[in-house]
Amino acid sequence: MARTAFSLFGAFLGLTLSAQTYTSWFTGNTTDLVVEPLGGTCMMGGASEFDPAMQWFLDRANGGDVLVLRASGSDGYNDYMYTDLGGVNSVETILFNSAAATSDVYVLDRIAKAEAIWFAGGDQWNYVNYWRNSPIMTAINDALSQRHIAIGGTSAGMAILGSCYFSAQNGSVLSSEALSDPFSTYMTVDCTPFLQVPYMANTITDTHYDNPDRRGRHFTFLARMAQQGDSVTYGIACNEYVAVCVAPDGIAHVYGEYPQYQEFAYFLRMNCVAPSDPETCEAGMSLTWNRDGMAVKTYKVPGLPGGDNWFDLNDHLAGEGGAWEDWSAMDGIFTTQPGDAPPCLPTQVQQLEGIAPALEWNAVTGNATASGLLPGSALTLYASDGRLIQQATADGAGNARMMVTTSATGCLLLKAQGSTGPFTWKIVR
Repeated sequence: MARTAFSLFGAFLGLTLSAQTYTSWFTGNTTDLVVEPLGGTCMMGGASEFDPAMQWFLDRANGGDVLVLRASGSDGYNDYMYTDLGGVNSVETILFNSAAATSDVYVLDRIAKAEAIWFAGGDQWNYVNYWRNSPIMTAINDALSQRHIAIGGTSAGMAILGSCYFSAQNGSVLSSEALSDPFSTYMTVDCTPFLQVPYMANTITDTHYDNPDRRGRHFTFLARMAQQGDSVTYGIACNEYVAVCVAPDGIAHVYGEYPQYQEFAYFLRMNCVAPSDPETCEAGMSLTWNRDGMAVKTYKVPGLPGGDNWFDLNDHLAGEGGAWEDWSAMDGIFTTQPGDAPPCLPTQVQQLEGIAPALEWNAVTGNATASGLLPGSALTLYASDGRLIQQATADGAGNARMMVTTSATGCLLLKAQGSTGPFTWKIVR
């Protein structure tokens, strides 16, 4: 079943047909099945889909309806998801042919009725360009925060799932190019608010990790984030045939066919030892982010058919089945070596009199005022499931102010960086 939409415009005496804005293909039961989604996020490395991981994603729809959104290609997912794997009420693919479809009533209705949304591969700039700051973005984020739908994507579809993302606005970039100039024309690292996916705050993803080797450019993505003041930066990456499936509890399970194939996922985090920011990250200069050869701590996890190996996105410290590596760069030369777990202490939740950051919270007005922060560091508000909600920047005196505008209730987490290390306050609304 295919459906094509057209945009129309008038000119005095009549209407003229213009280019179609989207095309839809539908497979399955046309009666909408309203069920409670099970949530979760599935990210794939960009080659052919790994069936056990895709089945995990479909199962998170809880028998409901799956929506595939894409900006190129056609209906290849419909039969694969509905017939070959199964377990869902319907699968619909909507192909965006232009940004005009982002406000289409039918498209927004399909998002509102989906229990799971999958982003296909292609060119991620189309997704960013079409959807950012549009009704589509709002509808997807509402579906995540209010109905807790499952979400996932492969290749370009995975690239847009972090709170920061490589937009590819000017095309792709090689690791060697990124390391030689972190601010080259092709290094379009963007943290403008877009999708608010659980457990993906302060995180940037990368795909096709082994073809070609993208470790160096991903490392440079994190350097850019750290250089612009993010107190902690994380990365998640997949080799081409690997999938990472994040359950609602924040445990990321890694799927693949290791040891038959060398299939790994990578979980990156900047080191906890201060100073931790890049030594040299400037336009026109090679990147140096060394910090005694331990600038970034990376947990390399083999993907198993049953997803038995895992990494905990709650603290970015605990894992099973993987091994830690130390990544660094000196004058644009990228180096990896075996390493140890990051020497991070648990996030502080108590205040140390006289030296720790302090918070004034007005539950009536929603005003939060923090003092004692590192100048230029971020004061960041998260939902309890890890979604980034708001952010403010500390001034030169170490003060930051925020008007909490979210409608979210329950426990919120307000995080900041002080001279004694990272701090977290719990706010109950």
